[in-house]
Amino acid sequence: MSFSAEQLTEQLIKLGCRSNFKIKNINEFMPANSKEAFYVHEQSGQAKLVIRPVFEVFSDDFEALDGISRIKDYFHSSEMTRFPTRIYKSAQPIHYGLAFKVTSVLAAEQFIKQFNKILTQ
Repeated sequence: MSFSAEQLTEQLIKLGCRSNFKIKNINEFMPANSKEAFYVHEQSGQAKLVIRPVFEVFSDDFEALDGISRIKDYFHSSEMTRFPTRIYKSAQPIHYGLAFKVTSVLAAEQFIKQFNKILTQ
């Protein structure tokens, strides 16, 4: 089942996340009571949630959620300005993070709940 970035954006807003900006196919969000940015990326109609690489230690927790699967490699985009940079396929550093494919409203809700739980630890 395909879950679009538009559907994901609607669900994130219902969950209290705030949208800071949208550039091209990247939309920056922050959870309700946090300044920890994450991004929604849309490609070919498919939604991805992207979080900072520091949360890689929690990848298994996110992947254990029904409807969430991690995308194998790091996701790179110059629009993810709150994320760290690294050299990747060019001489200039580019921002990167961990991307997760989201397939349902429930999966998005569980992901954000898990993310908030990690942030409050």
